Amino acid sequence: MARTLDIVSDTWAFLIIREAFFGTKSFEAFRAALGIPRATLTDRLRKLTRLAIFRQAPTESPRRHQYRLTQMGFDLYPSLIALMQFGDRWLAGTKPPPLTLVHMTCGSDSHPIVSCSACSREVRARDVNYSDGPGAGRTIARPGRNTRRASDGSRYLTGRPSSVSRALQVIGDKWTFMVVREAFFGRRRYDHILSELGIAPNILTDRLSRLVEQGVLRRHRYQSAPERYEYRLTEMGLDLHGPFVAMLAWGDR
Repeated sequence: MARTLDIVSDTWAFLIIREAFFGTKSFEAFRAALGIPRATLTDRLRKLTRLAIFRQAPTESPRRHQYRLTQMGFDLYPSLIALMQFGDRWLAGTKPPPLTLVHMTCGSDSHPIVSCSACSREVRARDVNYSDGPGAGRTIARPGRNTRRASDGSRYLTGRPSSVSRALQVIGDKWTFMVVREAFFGRRRYDHILSELGIAPNILTDRLSRLVEQGVLRRHRYQSAPERYEYRLTEMGLDLHGPFVAMLAWGDR
């Protein structure tokens, strides 16, 4: 999941991928849609091509080419749709959803679900538990841009309205994401999360406070003398299970 977030939590990279799903292919079309500086767009397109999210395709002009999603890039679609639905349900406020998904096969408005690959039933956070897979292990999170919470998350809202953008404003930095991930693994107490992640205490305090403020976690007192609290997922927080599972599947593939 964290590997997937490394890509989509880069604000400009996410916006470029999103525009590609709307059919944007050329450098100038990306620039016009996002108002992104040329140098920044050049850097992100190179990065996304190097990561095999995009491939370069020739055009009629020998000096220009298009950027088209690879199969790896198209496979990010479930993650973006899961984030979109979370944003529609919890972050739209009084506004209607900015985008309607229409299934071309049946022509109906579509609200995809995360389902079990064995029985095809819908899977929610309370329906599953976790065990180590064959590639299990532990690594210390590397400090860097993606571990820092942006002071202004409004850049995610650049261009067309998007509930995916709203969702990434909540979990778009790696530490916030990993704190919520630990909550799904059942780690609720400050000291347990601190030791598991190797996170600085001030950063953990900031992320927990922000997640409580945004309604993803709630504080529950489990000891009165002295007062101690644990952090439990709310219904809103549990609904992040769909995006997390979609990211996990893409990162595994």
